[in-house]
Amino acid sequence: MFTNLTKLDLKDKKCMSDAGSPKLCMKALPGEGAERSCAYDGARVVLMPITDVAHLVHGPIACAGNSWDNRGARSSGSQLFRRGLTTDIMENDVIYGGEQKLKESILEIALRHNPKAIFVYATCVSSLIGDDIDKICKEAEAVLTIPVIAVNCPGFLGDKNIGNRIAGEVLFDRVIGSGEGSDEKIPLSINLIGEYNIAGDIWGILPDLKNLGITLQTAITGDAKFDDLRSAHRASLNVLICSKSLTNLVRKMEIRYGIPFMEGSFYGIHDTSETLINIAKALKDPDLLERTLVYVQKREDETRKTIAGYKKLLENKQAILFTGGVKTWSMVSTLAELGINILAGGTQNSTPEDFQRMKELMDPSAQIIEDTSSAGFLKIIAEKKPDLIVAGGKTKYLAHKTRTPFLDINHGRKLPYAGYEGMVTFAETLTRTVLSPIWGLLKQEFPPKEGEQDG
Repeated sequence: MFTNLTKLDLKDKKCMSDAGSPKLCMKALPGEGAERSCAYDGARVVLMPITDVAHLVHGPIACAGNSWDNRGARSSGSQLFRRGLTTDIMENDVIYGGEQKLKESILEIALRHNPKAIFVYATCVSSLIGDDIDKICKEAEAVLTIPVIAVNCPGFLGDKNIGNRIAGEVLFDRVIGSGEGSDEKIPLSINLIGEYNIAGDIWGILPDLKNLGITLQTAITGDAKFDDLRSAHRASLNVLICSKSLTNLVRKMEIRYGIPFMEGSFYGIHDTSETLINIAKALKDPDLLERTLVYVQKREDETRKTIAGYKKLLENKQAILFTGGVKTWSMVSTLAELGINILAGGTQNSTPEDFQRMKELMDPSAQIIEDTSSAGFLKIIAEKKPDLIVAGGKTKYLAHKTRTPFLDINHGRKLPYAGYEGMVTFAETLTRTVLSPIWGLLKQEFPPKEGEQDG
């Protein structure tokens, strides 16, 4: 019924000896930040950006309602993926079973929304009462003309990273390579793995790929269409953007389809250029590599000229960085390109390799955040007195409580920060955040001293 966890790449479950290192595929401790979430949420994060399919949550309404559409993934086409669909398991379903309700829901969704496919997510409750979603999905698929795909990801299986990997297994087993077209490789084509088009990040990368003559077969799964995912095995190269989530997928695609993979990041000038150059090298086209070297130098010069004014305003500002995934290390160099020093950095949701890269890029004097509880964060903010906190939305309220400028770098943001254009947006947003006059007003004493009142 459930994905065999022994088949997943869980080597990073082994605890690292370094203080502050991520505890992957493990449950959060009471009082600890809940950034790691649960397996259901992890699977939903990976699969939900597929735009033209329906996503049905088989569980209580809170499983869908409390987590739906909070990622900020954008679509250039269908908006069906944003529609929250749930079987809304109630007390009677717990007693008598919810399989019939699930089957009826699948058939109704197919009739009303005509999706390319339907993904059905198991949750803790539906799994504990023994509903066999694999059987129901097969029965529904026999009636319909579209794939109905079971995603066995109840939250109790583990943390968010487990869910990411389960989603990768589902894509590999049921979607990739399932199309009826040619299996021939597309020259100079890539897949972006672990790129979810948060706030439209992909659209900041596409113009550069197009200018270089590189074809994006599909992203997995940002702004992805189901049929494009079916043909993902035709790409010449997999570019792994978020290594924490889908490493198992790229390794399996390399074994079955012979597609090599590389890691990269499109955050910051240096990392964007390095990734484009490495893509050109991996595609083994001398003419492409020559064009890329000239192109990235031109784009670097243009971008640095554009952000020069922002850099002057941000020079020598002090920041605390706490994020996950590829941003764990890429954001260190991105902030450095703007002249910002990192006082402390940490992560909960990254691979050990990401954590080590972050440590290597940070100044040796920078502190590694070990205590990720609210009390621990408040303590380090009080000690370091940063000019800025760059983190995810769950840290926002702690920053506001301490009247410290805060920039959301994770999935809750509304602006794209990827690519050269994204770097300009990032620099502008950071400057507006740090230099906003509101921070000076918030730090004034209240009530004001006698004689300072207006009028």
